Amino acid sequence: MIDRIQPLTLDALPDCLALAQDREWLPEEHKWRLLFDVGAVYGVRDEAGDLVGTTILTRYGTQLAAISMVLVAARYGGRGLGRQLMQHALAEAGDATVFLNATEYGRPLYERLGFVSVGTTYTHVGQFEPSAGPAGSRPAVPSDLPAIRTLDAEVNGVDRSHLVQRLPGFAEQLRVVERAGVVSGYAGAWRNIDNVLIGPVLAENLSDAKTLIADLAATVSGPVRLDLDDRHPQLREWATQHAVPVRNSTAVMVNGARPLPGDRGRWFIPVMQALG
Repeated sequence: MIDRIQPLTLDALPDCLALAQDREWLPEEHKWRLLFDVGAVYGVRDEAGDLVGTTILTRYGTQLAAISMVLVAARYGGRGLGRQLMQHALAEAGDATVFLNATEYGRPLYERLGFVSVGTTYTHVGQFEPSAGPAGSRPAVPSDLPAIRTLDAEVNGVDRSHLVQRLPGFAEQLRVVERAGVVSGYAGAWRNIDNVLIGPVLAENLSDAKTLIADLAATVSGPVRLDLDDRHPQLREWATQHAVPVRNSTAVMVNGARPLPGDRGRWFIPVMQALG
């Protein structure tokens, strides 16, 4: 017998990590802690009390929301639990436009629930080979945070202050690009289990996006990961030229035929696929 879907608190983090490993996902504790902090985590347990399903809904106001970490224990696969978890999250999202990143395994379920593909995220991983030249960005300082929040809201079309204000504590580095004394781009880098993920990257143009990525990657020991949007093929070519080739891809999906808000021409890399 399966219990009803209910909110989870941070106390359930060890169970979430165990469930992730059950599905051969990495136990990404740092990532899960941020998701618990900014989103609503839902789970379901079996009669023995074991966590057998999760999903996370992260709201950006009432207009936009992300669904992520849709996990079902292997022994409960094929019983409709994933669909129930998704329907619960969608009901909680209300009238918001909801987006997610889908693997080929999960995509059929999302399509049956009314999601349509609006793009592709290409995950590039490798040891970045920097070019010679001075840094074109600078480390962010606390006084930059209001400008970063304003820029993030412009580019994403929604207020993500509850996420942005946590980035200085979550990321190993935050950097900004200034034009005429105004912050026109920002980017972060945070350490996951087997690489350093560079994200978010929001910039005025492709050149500034490359600058932010290169300046962050130049300080990283080991492989970096770039989740690159398909709207910027030149950036993907540049990443490959710098020894960060594509490893896999996921579909960006949105419920209904709704467009994602904001200025996506200045949106290059998400904080993580789970958050956009």
